[in-house]
Amino acid sequence: METKSEYESYLKASKHVKEIKGFYIHLLCYVLVISLLVYLNLKYSPEHLWFIYPLTGWGVGLIGHAIGVFGTNTLFSKNWEEKKIKEFIDEEQRKNTNL
Repeated sequence: METKSEYESYLKASKHVKEIKGFYIHLLCYVLVISLLVYLNLKYSPEHLWFIYPLTGWGVGLIGHAIGVFGTNTLFSKNWEEKKIKEFIDEEQRKNTNL
């Protein structure tokens, strides 16, 4: 039987995974909608590049969402580098054991 601490850790990890998933859905929507707006702008009114306004406004919101989910020191921090190195080593070891 799981202890209360293990259950709380699971709930916290589960919540964080849902937050990350929500961010990536937000990012996908941003890319798709902004791409459509760029296309429509350049096709129908290229004399005024109005797509920059939603690109900038929504982009600021997306950056805020990323900071809320990942924090400010996630990309290229020392901890990030160490985690990535460990992931690559683990992946390489799995490949070698599956041969």
